Amino acid sequence: MLHVRLICVGKLKEAFFREALAEYEKRLGPFCKLEILELPEERLPEIPSAAEIQMALSREAVQIEKQLLKGGNLVCLCIEGSMLSSEEFSKLLSEAEQQGQGRISFVIGGSNGIAEDLKRRSKLRLSMSRMTFPHHLARVMLAEQIYRAFMIREGTKYHK
Repeated sequence: MLHVRLICVGKLKEAFFREALAEYEKRLGPFCKLEILELPEERLPEIPSAAEIQMALSREAVQIEKQLLKGGNLVCLCIEGSMLSSEEFSKLLSEAEQQGQGRISFVIGGSNGIAEDLKRRSKLRLSMSRMTFPHHLARVMLAEQIYRAFMIREGTKYHK
């Protein structure tokens, strides 16, 4: 069974996002071991300098590194990443499971993104769209796409 860990910078505060995420956690139970970890976002001044942002991203990266699944694939969600179809994403998850790794960590950064050195280490930089979405919504979207990936693999009518 695939072990999936979502490592998210920032706290999910809105009840409607938490409820939607909880629904996908429940649906994914029979298909994978899903963990969602929230890490604190580094505090920055009202108008931070580029150096202050980079230092904050580096500190966040240290905390993210501690939570990565050992021996598993790393996928960073970032705007410059590759866009995959749902079918391609399903294949990515199936390959991770079949290649004996069975572990994949997805990282969703905070409002300033993800440290470049962490992105360089990732197996894939993934973009949900060319549009910008709130990071909290990205969690729900990613959980839904993970669920959809399993439904594609199972051949259900969920994915039309």
